[in-house]
Amino acid sequence: MSRPTYVLGINAFHGDASAALLRDGALVAAVAEERLRRVRHWAGFPTLAIRAVLRAAGIRGDALASVAVGRNPRAHFRRKLGFVLRRRPARALMVTRLRNARAVGDIRGPLAESLEMPRRSLPAVHCVEHHQAHLASAFFASSFDEAACCALDGFGDFVSTSVAVGRGRSLDVLGRVFFPHSLGIMYTAVTQYLGFSSYGDEFKVMALAAHGRPAYVPELRRLVRLSDRGGFELDLRYFRHWSTGAPMEWDGGAPSISRLYTPELESLLGPPRQVEQALTARSANLACSLQAVFEECVFHVLGSLWEQTRLPRVCIAGGCALNGVATGKVRALSHFREVFVPPAAADDGTALGAAQYVWHQVLAGARGPGIRHAYWGSGYDEAEMRDAFSGLGDDCEVVTYRSVVDAARAAAVLIAQGDVVGWYQGRGEWGARALGNRSIVADPRRPEVRERINSRMKGREPFRPFAPSVTVEALDDYFVNAYADPFMTQVFEVRPDKRDVIPAVTHVDGTARVHAVRRADNAAFYELIEAFEGLTGVPVLLNTSLNEHEPIVDTPRQALDCFDRAGLDAMVMGTTLLRRAHVESQIADPPITGGAHALTAAGG
Repeated sequence: MSRPTYVLGINAFHGDASAALLRDGALVAAVAEERLRRVRHWAGFPTLAIRAVLRAAGIRGDALASVAVGRNPRAHFRRKLGFVLRRRPARALMVTRLRNARAVGDIRGPLAESLEMPRRSLPAVHCVEHHQAHLASAFFASSFDEAACCALDGFGDFVSTSVAVGRGRSLDVLGRVFFPHSLGIMYTAVTQYLGFSSYGDEFKVMALAAHGRPAYVPELRRLVRLSDRGGFELDLRYFRHWSTGAPMEWDGGAPSISRLYTPELESLLGPPRQVEQALTARSANLACSLQAVFEECVFHVLGSLWEQTRLPRVCIAGGCALNGVATGKVRALSHFREVFVPPAAADDGTALGAAQYVWHQVLAGARGPGIRHAYWGSGYDEAEMRDAFSGLGDDCEVVTYRSVVDAARAAAVLIAQGDVVGWYQGRGEWGARALGNRSIVADPRRPEVRERINSRMKGREPFRPFAPSVTVEALDDYFVNAYADPFMTQVFEVRPDKRDVIPAVTHVDGTARVHAVRRADNAAFYELIEAFEGLTGVPVLLNTSLNEHEPIVDTPRQALDCFDRAGLDAMVMGTTLLRRAHVESQIADPPITGGAHALTAAGG
C-alpha cells in the first residue's frame, strides 16, 4: 500500500491565520489560530494551528509532501509596479506592504519551527495567489463537477474580485478587479464611518441595515461606478487606502486597519458617528443604504459571470461572501439555481484553498470529495471533558447519562422550560459559525430570550439577531425558498405564518440566517432539535456561538469558563449535563404545543 500524500495549507501574516491538512485530497483537519490563541481574527503565523492539524492526523512534519501558502507576493508584480509609478502612494503604505511581503517571502523559518524540523528538511513550499486560494476553497470544497466561481473580498495579492469557471480539478480565471478598487474596502470604510472600528465589524452593519430604510442610496452610489463585464471602480476621492495609506497590522495579535475614508466622505454624508455615540435612525438608514448599494454591485458581478458561463451553479468565497443577506438572494435575483458558500469563506479559508489548489493543480491529484459539514477542528474525549468538571463549586448539579441521546433529551426539557444551555460536542467548527458543536442554544418561541442572551449573557448590541437551526426536513415549512445550507452562510425569509412561532430568531425584517441540520452530518445536534420538537412541536432551536467577547471556545475548560462568565443555566458536554443547582428558569413557560404524550416520550 502506498503512503498517503499529505498537503498542509496555511494562511499566514494576515487576519484569520489558519491551517488545514489534506490527505490524498480529502480534508482531515482545519483550525483557525484564533481558537488556540484566544484572540479574535488573530494575525501572524499559525504555529499552533499547524501543530493542531498534524496532531489530529497523527503525523509529524516529515510526513508532509507539500506546504501551500495562500499568498504570493510576486503575483501581479508588473501591475503593482505600474500603480506605484502612476499613483506614487505615500511611503507609509509602501513600507507596510513591503514588510508584509517580506514576512510571507521568508516563511520557511517560522514553518520549520512550527513543524519542529530543520529548514533543509522542509517539504516543497508553494505560494498560491490569494484569490486563486479563495476560488479553490469554494469550488473544490463543493460537490459540483462544474460551476461558476466568484471571490469577493478587501484585497489579497493586489486583487479584490475574481471570477472563474471550475471544471473537475481545474480552475480557469475569467477576470479580475485589481487594487485600489474593492467592494470590501467600500463596505469597511462606511462601517468605520458608522463608528464600528474593530476588525470584522462589517457583520454588525449588515444586521443594523434591517432596521433602516435606503434613504442614502443616491449618495452612496457615488462611491462606486459599475463598468462592463462585471467590473467596477471606486471613486478614490472618498478613500485613503491607496494614497496616504491605511496601515494594517498583521504580525501577531489582533489585526487592525486604520481609517479608510477621507474627509470627502464626511462632506458627502455629514459628521461620522463616534464609537461612544448612540446609534440613531440615521445610522440604520446609512447601513441599509450601504447594504443596498453593495448588493447592486455584487449582482452586477454575478450577472456578468452568469452571462459568461451560463452555468446553473455558483461557488462564492472571500470575506464579502460572509454577507449572508446578499448570498441568500442569489437564487432569487440571478439565474444561478444552486449556491455554495464554504464554511470558512474569509481569509481563514485560504489555508484550505491553497492546499486544494496544490493538490489539484501542482500534484495533479484526483478531485477530492466536497465537504458536507464543518466539524474539522480540535476534539476532546469524554475523559478530558470529565477532567474539566473537577473543581466545580457546590452550586452545580452534574449528571452523566448513558448516551448523548439521553443527554439531548434532558437538555431539550430544560430549553423548553426556558433555560439557556451550552452545547459542547465532538470536534470544533471550521469557519466563523457555531454549528451545533460549540453552541449556545435556547427556545426560539420566546422573544425575551433574545434580549437576555444579547445584553446579559454575551454583552452584544441589542439589534443583532440570532440564527435558527432547523432539521432539514422542516426547512420549507419555516423558510421561503431556502437552500439546505449546513454552514449558516445565507439569509432567507421566515414564512409569515411562522414569525410569531419563532420570534427569537426572526429578524426585524422577517428574515433569518438559517442553519439546516442533517442527521448524517451531526447526529447529536439533530437529536437535540428532534427532542425539542417532541416537546413543543417546533423543530427549530435558537443557536449562537459558545463564547463571550472572545473566539468560539475550543477546550472543555474554556467552555466551562464561558458557562460561568455568561451565566448560562446549563451545559451539556458529551454525555454529561451540568446545571446550576439553585437557579430556576428566569422566563415564564409558554404552553407546550407538542401535547402531554410528546412531553412524556421525549422527557423520559
